[in-house]
Amino acid sequence: MSAQSLHDLTLAQSGQQLAAGQTTSVDLTRHALARIAAHSALGAFLHVDAEGALVQAAAADARRAAGQALGPLDGIPIAHKDIFVTRDLPTTAASKILQGYVSPFDATVVAKLKAAGTVTVGKLNCDEFAMGGANENSAYHLARNPWATDRIPGGSSGGSAVAVSARLVAGATGTDTGGSIRQPAALTGITGIKPTYGRCSRYGMIAFASSLDQAGPMARTAEDCALLLQAMSGFDERDATSAQQAVPDFVSGLRTPRAGATAEQPLKGLRVGVPKEFFGEGVAAGVLEATKQALAQLQKLGATLVDVSLPRTELSIPVYYIIAPAEASSNLSRFDGVKFGHRAKQYTDLADMYRKTRAEGFGPEVKRRIMIGAYVLSHGYYDAYYLQAQKLRRMIADDFQSAFQHCDVIAGPVSPNVARPIAADGGRQADPLAEYLADIFTLPASLAGLPGMSVPAGFGEHGLPVGLQLIGNYWQEGTLLHTAHAFQQATDWHQRVPASLA
Repeated sequence: MSAQSLHDLTLAQSGQQLAAGQTTSVDLTRHALARIAAHSALGAFLHVDAEGALVQAAAADARRAAGQALGPLDGIPIAHKDIFVTRDLPTTAASKILQGYVSPFDATVVAKLKAAGTVTVGKLNCDEFAMGGANENSAYHLARNPWATDRIPGGSSGGSAVAVSARLVAGATGTDTGGSIRQPAALTGITGIKPTYGRCSRYGMIAFASSLDQAGPMARTAEDCALLLQAMSGFDERDATSAQQAVPDFVSGLRTPRAGATAEQPLKGLRVGVPKEFFGEGVAAGVLEATKQALAQLQKLGATLVDVSLPRTELSIPVYYIIAPAEASSNLSRFDGVKFGHRAKQYTDLADMYRKTRAEGFGPEVKRRIMIGAYVLSHGYYDAYYLQAQKLRRMIADDFQSAFQHCDVIAGPVSPNVARPIAADGGRQADPLAEYLADIFTLPASLAGLPGMSVPAGFGEHGLPVGLQLIGNYWQEGTLLHTAHAFQQATDWHQRVPASLA
């Protein structure tokens, strides 16, 4: 296979080519590194480790030459969102307060993917401490949507989405607190899944909101996401929120027929809930049309559409933007200039050092959320805000359970709009409330801890990608992946690529 076409391989295809001896890990890695360099203007990466990646690739080729039994990901280049700590590479969380920091250990997700034989080519750009939905909050540089470089790729896993969409790597890790895998996946035309809270270990994942943060894979296809999620998942005793839940065979489950299904109707018997709250005012006409066409395709594949209701959808925005900042204000208190990270050069005493370090190290959105969080947790406001938000969170989760009595999967748009233009000043003056409203369809599943997925489903306004969101009940990632895979076998939206990057 020619070097020019290596970037067109999916993860699964790369594994097949390696197993057949039609390419090598070194070839794949060299090609990925060259493509990363050629498209550096997209801003996907914060750090590229060319030397280390080639060493890993050579080791993978040596394992294969020695006849070792290797898994399907062995020797394939991937990259990690810079929210996962890595022992050999800098981890900054896209913040100046961690500039140059190198962790003494790997995050569990990173370690698991290393054990699967993947080659780490670098660390990916994101919103600072995963706070944002545009990748405009990175302290280092913007990430740009490959479909229109004057537009955002979404966030906070924007660098991961750009790297996969532009075919710089076939797969990447992301994190999703309120939609940070699904939203950028939708806006850049790739596939991404946020698993059930507790499915993947949070150990070594720099915390934003501990009761919401969850790791997940981003790739071009549901099959590739299944391969990555298979390797990433599993109980970790070092993470108190990790679930002792058996990990099913996600890859085999893609092709396991449903009872009564046929080759023409692989989704026969699947009940797809369509919440009326996801199709009301505020959704762009192009997004609405693409989503409805995707639902019609699911029907052609045998699924039955069922009307359901998630009545507290709108309340998910105030609930999330109370709970998440409250947890952030606690989690980010560790960044004080004492043990690691940035420290102000001039200060008079310890309190002054804290103030100046944080003022210099944190960006405006991080400061905003810390202050909101400290406010809602303060004496006299805790009961009025934080406690009430937690009660509503429980009600939102109950709404989903009521809906799942009538359906197996819930479907709708990921985002009410396609990718917006990058703000003229890089987003520093963007209206934060308008940004928060863009998360209305992803926040409910996050608050409930449910698995959610974005699947490429066509194009909307300005010819930009639209994502179909699939939400499942607890531990039903396999159902989401099976549904997405069947959809992708019948459509080619996931195969589309920006003309300038083909």
